[in-house]
Amino acid sequence: QVQLVESGGGLVQAGGSLRLSCAASGRTSTISFMGWFRQAPGKEREFVARIIWSDISTYYTDSVKGRFTISKDNAKNTMWLQMNSLKPEDTAVYYCAAAQSGAGSYNYWGQGTQVTVSS
Repeated sequence: QVQLVESGGGLVQAGGSLRLSCAASGRTSTISFMGWFRQAPGKEREFVARIIWSDISTYYTDSVKGRFTISKDNAKNTMWLQMNSLKPEDTAVYYCAAAQSGAGSYNYWGQGTQVTVSS
């Protein structure tokens, strides 16, 4: 089992920045990759960014490229999402997720943290 806990959400004005954290615990040695997702009111959950746990390969959805940066510290079992130049359309509940080796997809999820960007 892997447990994930997000933190760092809040209210920020458009153009501002926030840094989300995701602390992993449990069988973290089995993690293959981790990612961030978000879900806005009335919308489907959407992928934001992904990072490979064993190296530094990253991938972003087009709408956040150049504004968001995903990073990690394996020794601390922590992943971050630095969000700059925030826009009102970034408002959502942000979730971190982990995929174990062999799972093929994300099989562990955090509880989510609210990010609200005011115009």
